[in-house]
Amino acid sequence: MAVVLIGGMDRLYRQYVGAAEERGVALKVFNGQERSIEKQLGGADFLIICTAKVSHSAKREVLCYARRKGIPVRFVHSAGVSSLRCCLQECAVCPAAAACNR
Repeated sequence: MAVVLIGGMDRLYRQYVGAAEERGVALKVFNGQERSIEKQLGGADFLIICTAKVSHSAKREVLCYARRKGIPVRFVHSAGVSSLRCCLQECAVCPAAAACNR
C-alpha cells in the first residue's frame, strides 16, 4: 500500500517513515509548500492531508486529483506521528474507500 502524507513537518520525516514501515506501508511526505504536488503523487492508494500545515491551494490541488483518480482522502488537523499512526490503523481496519474517506 502506498500512502502520501501532505502537510507533514520536515523534522519528523524519519519518524513518519518509521511509523509507516511498522505497518508495511510505503510513505511519501510533502510539507505542502511544493509546487505541482499532483505530478509527484504517483500511484498513491490513500492520501492524508494535515490541514494545519498545508496551504489552501495545495489542499485544493490534491483533493481534485484524488477525486479524479478515486483515491480516498483523510483530513487530520495535527501533523504529529501519533496522528499518522491512527490514520494508518483506521485505514487498515476499513480499507474500503467510502469507509476511510472523511
